[in-house]
Amino acid sequence: MDSAVAFEPYMMARNEEARVADIVVVGAGIAGLTTAYLLQKEGREVLVVDKDRPGGCGESARTTAHLSNVIDDGLAFLEEQVGLDKARLAVASHAAAIERIERIVAEEGIDCDFRRLDGWLIPYTDADATYIEDELAAAHRLGLSGAELCEDAAMPNHRIGPAIRFPQQGQFHPGKYLAALALLITDRGGLIVHGQRVIGVEGGEYALISLGDGRSLKSRACVLATNSPIVDKYAIHAKQAPYRTYAVALAIPVGAVEPALWWDTADPCHYVRMQPATHPGEPDLLIVGGEDHKTGEAEDMATRFTRLEELARRLFPMAGECRYRWSGQVLEPFDGLGFIGRDPANTANIVIATGDSGMGMTHGTIAGMLLTDLVQGRANPWTDLYDPSRKPLRNLKRALSENIDVARQLIGGALGSDAASLAAFPPGSGAVVRLDGTHVAAYVDVSATCTHLGCTVRWNPLENSWDCPCHGSRFAIDGSVLAGPATAPLKPVSGNAAPLRNIGRRS
Repeated sequence: MDSAVAFEPYMMARNEEARVADIVVVGAGIAGLTTAYLLQKEGREVLVVDKDRPGGCGESARTTAHLSNVIDDGLAFLEEQVGLDKARLAVASHAAAIERIERIVAEEGIDCDFRRLDGWLIPYTDADATYIEDELAAAHRLGLSGAELCEDAAMPNHRIGPAIRFPQQGQFHPGKYLAALALLITDRGGLIVHGQRVIGVEGGEYALISLGDGRSLKSRACVLATNSPIVDKYAIHAKQAPYRTYAVALAIPVGAVEPALWWDTADPCHYVRMQPATHPGEPDLLIVGGEDHKTGEAEDMATRFTRLEELARRLFPMAGECRYRWSGQVLEPFDGLGFIGRDPANTANIVIATGDSGMGMTHGTIAGMLLTDLVQGRANPWTDLYDPSRKPLRNLKRALSENIDVARQLIGGALGSDAASLAAFPPGSGAVVRLDGTHVAAYVDVSATCTHLGCTVRWNPLENSWDCPCHGSRFAIDGSVLAGPATAPLKPVSGNAAPLRNIGRRS
């Protein structure tokens, strides 16, 4: 049966009764699909709702797909933030996530290029030797006994030691994996419906999920796996910050480089892996990522891509043409660990997953495992570690800095303008201007005020989107929502402000 037809019995207008769903999962990325898959394996009926096709347009489609238990912000940093015991638990949880992916791939016969391989932490400069030593010591304290220092480690072009080798890391093709999970869910009676935007969720005896078309759903439990949660304005968003990250994929001869994961000590770091050729006659791909910046606070995207290409060619001289370029959004929590568990702003039948900190594939899998236990009423050793209600007890400086930046954006948006003149816009561009006292996103006739908390959006010339620097909401050229936490589109310009559609094409 067509999923949209099967979906209809669950739909209701505000005062209309309809069938109560068992579990509604909002979001069809890795966290949502993994949770749905695991809950279905335990006999629960699952209904997955997303505005896009499973795994197709969200952040899971923009990952570079490293599978690692080496925490992205650094092992010594993690230990400093949460203490030795919790840091060990965090490392073990990411190792368990890789093992769960490996088991699902084997049990379900999923062809997604999964493999185990080494990961390498390499120095960005010669001055980073002390950092390398500190990370190795932390690795051993946190249970990564197989980590070893390699003084003579080398890339294809030059020596890179001293570097740390971390065995038993992993990689896979996320698109193939998520497509397989989606097919397994629907083949076993689950429903996955795309083209439906969720604009609100309320807890209670039943979870009430409001949709953009005015209808709603009721369910016994709701899993919010929307990358950035849409259920509150402050509780989670004050504890994490949005960053843009960039990636390029360069062609290299098949078999020219032994597959591995590499990441360096730069701040922000760079990360590299190989993707084997998909079809005979095609080259392998060298995927290089990094050059992160706070969302809405940079416009030099071309320069960032150039730096990534230069790094790739310096480390891998056989790299050929650049086949792909893309960017994604990373939500950075104050301590480097995701927020996975009961929604602090709602009742017990709503659970959330967010704050992936550049480790979305393992954090998303951890979310599937942990949220399944919570929904099923089971104890889980990771519950306190990833509790969305936890406070920044040790990293107050980082948390305070990010929230001061939010306040600065709010105040700056209220007082200033970041565009010179309408006549200066090149074709196909945009900027925020002030017209008749109103901030206007000057590519279309919409307000520049983010509908989540009121920050002023910034133009992203790479993605042709309006990005909020406060909490990461993103809007299309016409003001429609691309990504939360905002659920409402940018508002039309009111008053005497002139309509600005296609203003960049004026002569």
